[in-house]
Amino acid sequence: MRIRLLIALAACVCIRPVASLAQAGTPHQVKFSQKTGVGIIAPDSIFSLNLRFRIQNRAIYFSNPQPSLSQADSDFELRVRRLRLRLEGFMLSPKLTYLVQLSFSRGDMDWSMRDNSAINTSPNVVRDAVIYYRPTPELQLFFGQTKLPGNRQRVISSGDQQFVDRSIVNVAFNIDRDFGFQAYYTNHVGGFYYIIKSALTSGEGRNVITTNKGLAYTGRLELLPFGKFTNEGDYFEGDLEREPNVKVSLAGGLSHNRRARRAGGQIGRDLYQERDLRTYIFDGLVKYQGLAVFAEHMARNTENPFTESTSGDSRHVITGHGQNFQVSYLFRNNIEIASRYARVTPAEAIRAVERQEESYVAGVTKYLRRHRVKLQANVSYITFTHMPTSTNSDTWSAALQFELGI
Repeated sequence: MRIRLLIALAACVCIRPVASLAQAGTPHQVKFSQKTGVGIIAPDSIFSLNLRFRIQNRAIYFSNPQPSLSQADSDFELRVRRLRLRLEGFMLSPKLTYLVQLSFSRGDMDWSMRDNSAINTSPNVVRDAVIYYRPTPELQLFFGQTKLPGNRQRVISSGDQQFVDRSIVNVAFNIDRDFGFQAYYTNHVGGFYYIIKSALTSGEGRNVITTNKGLAYTGRLELLPFGKFTNEGDYFEGDLEREPNVKVSLAGGLSHNRRARRAGGQIGRDLYQERDLRTYIFDGLVKYQGLAVFAEHMARNTENPFTESTSGDSRHVITGHGQNFQVSYLFRNNIEIASRYARVTPAEAIRAVERQEESYVAGVTKYLRRHRVKLQANVSYITFTHMPTSTNSDTWSAALQFELGI
């Protein structure tokens, strides 16, 4: 009922201004852009509203973790993976902007009954609710809930990915969204651009009920030695712009989450005791004439990854490191082939309870309207190694996903 009410309210917010403007005889105030969707600007230019939505429908076959691929050992996933509504624009001045993003599919709310979270006990409908202020062209300030300046693959929208899912490295170590303050500064020396990103946030993640005194401190530096990517191409996967000249982005970052109460800092199950978490991020990207090469390294550590309840139950932080490598090529007919290799190696302290994972993925994407409308097919193979005994198991999967949005 709550979700239906939110959808109805969003529809009223979006439809009534369009109707009012049409009655007022100002159709020039309503426009459509491939980048921002349906746009509405008030006649006095005091505010604007851009509306976008997107749907990810998917079907996945996967085998259970063992060598057999027989029907008895397999399973299927058929569902709406993501259903998003995005509202953004400016208020009072183009320098003051906002972003609201809502999620409506159950699998998109990051809510699992097994978490029994004391920090957040409800479905997470609100993904982003952030206000931006740009006092100068080089500086942008944030206040609210949105993605942290973490690893590149997590910051890139799930609608702009070249595979059906992000890598296992991102799953293990990403720092996701949080609430607080952020600042981005962009400048250049000749054709050499650099971007400094920083964040001071609660450390508890999104839509939390309570916070403690421990905060999260995040910083990231990006270097673009050959200039900016076309249309911000460093933040969507695949070289859809077919960069005429080589473009490179090199980046590194660190996040320190003090007194974290969840296994992943901003995400994951509740810990029984607080821990200080440190996450390290390094990534690089090259694009040139349809070719895209991406590499990412992430690591997390803490003094003692295990926490225990008064009854003796145990929960732990996933510490260790991981690497992700992706290569793709986009043909002139807008069909892209891509491959990925990723590996997650748990730290020695948790190897008795966590396995090493290696993932191999091959994918084909047909872009019908860039990332907004596309058809994707992936085949994946994942191996699990229980490191103390060197025992192995594996699983295969095949996925088909159709994305449609504006």
